[in-house]
Amino acid sequence: MSARPRVVVTRQLPAAVEEQLVREFDAQLNRDDHPFSAAELQNALRTADALLPTVTDKITGEVLSAEPLRAKILANFGVGFNHIDIGAAKARQLVVTNTPDVLTEDTADDAVMLMLMVARRAGEGERHVRSRAWTGWRPTHMVGTKVSGKTLGLVGMGRIARAVARRASLGFGMRVTFHDPYPPPPELVAELRLEPRAGVDDVVREADFVSLHCPAMPETRHLMDARRLALMKPTAFLINNARGDIVDEAALIAALKAGTIAGAALDVYEREPVVSPELLTMENVVLLPHLGSATRETRVAMGVRTLDNLRAFFSGAAPRDRVA
Repeated sequence: MSARPRVVVTRQLPAAVEEQLVREFDAQLNRDDHPFSAAELQNALRTADALLPTVTDKITGEVLSAEPLRAKILANFGVGFNHIDIGAAKARQLVVTNTPDVLTEDTADDAVMLMLMVARRAGEGERHVRSRAWTGWRPTHMVGTKVSGKTLGLVGMGRIARAVARRASLGFGMRVTFHDPYPPPPELVAELRLEPRAGVDDVVREADFVSLHCPAMPETRHLMDARRLALMKPTAFLINNARGDIVDEAALIAALKAGTIAGAALDVYEREPVVSPELLTMENVVLLPHLGSATRETRVAMGVRTLDNLRAFFSGAAPRDRVA
């Protein structure tokens, strides 16, 4: 029987990461990449020293009540950890880690891509070409909205939002406003010509594009509700690649139907992977399948970061990315 720590991996990871896991640990891989059920998660907690979950695994208090509990660490593959009941994990003396930093640039690129796609009607345009409906260039065909020089309002100013602000301010000459209860250093505000606002309402009122960059927590659930959507300009667009439940999806659909806002670009959803059927019918909405960190380079880097956390923990050191 192997003396190496047993690690259960809940989803298929990049081959290079899985190979390293097998070399260093007694790793149980998910060969068919099926989503784990609550029962499978509980079984892993009973039979392994570590669980390597992803952001789609619902690690609830009930799941964490597994007995007898063998696992000692949840080494999460992803920066967000709102899918883990942190209070229950602490109560069971489980260490929780995540993978920050390495996905910042790609997720910022994704937010800018969403903004450009919805403004310039890129998804709609590609569907038009693929359906063979395009008859050639004409001056009034599929006219979109200019991005350069417009106002981008950022809700939250963490690592990813700061990277978005850099692209928007320096790359597109955009005016960038923001609200965050923990604002960035004054030198960054000055370098990127950022304009702080007292509250979220102030950001959404004046922005041409509102991009969400706050964590999912009880205080941010439905942060963008019917009232805040109504504060936006009728020509403005909502961008979300943070977490789905920050937006009240039903209220967003109503706002889009009523013309309260001009459009939305989403990479995350309130009931992910379920997408509201109404959104699927709307041409002024861009819908992506949670691609924020989906590059080869970053997914490998996330795996390496997870491995680093596991190595540290099982060697008796403090994992660098401990969140609980």
